[in-house]
Amino acid sequence: MKAILTVIGKDRVGIIAGVSGKLAELHVNILDVSQTIMNGYFTMMMILDLSEAGDSFGEMKKLLADKGNELGVQIKIQREEIFTSMHSL
Repeated sequence: MKAILTVIGKDRVGIIAGVSGKLAELHVNILDVSQTIMNGYFTMMMILDLSEAGDSFGEMKKLLADKGNELGVQIKIQREEIFTSMHSL
């Protein structure tokens, strides 16, 4: 299964390392990533492969949200099919 992950928050050192490290712990592969800093705010979007992940989607969602709180950013994850249906005409 694939998922879309977004990260938004005030820019600071360690955001990419913290998020990618947590994904590695969860056995989640990053397929694609785009990130930028807009007026002092960090934004990142990733496409992820969850096929090797051992945790349920709900547990991963909670663990990533907790990591976001630790890093001072908001981390959200959605299944790719839900993201696609929400953003199609």
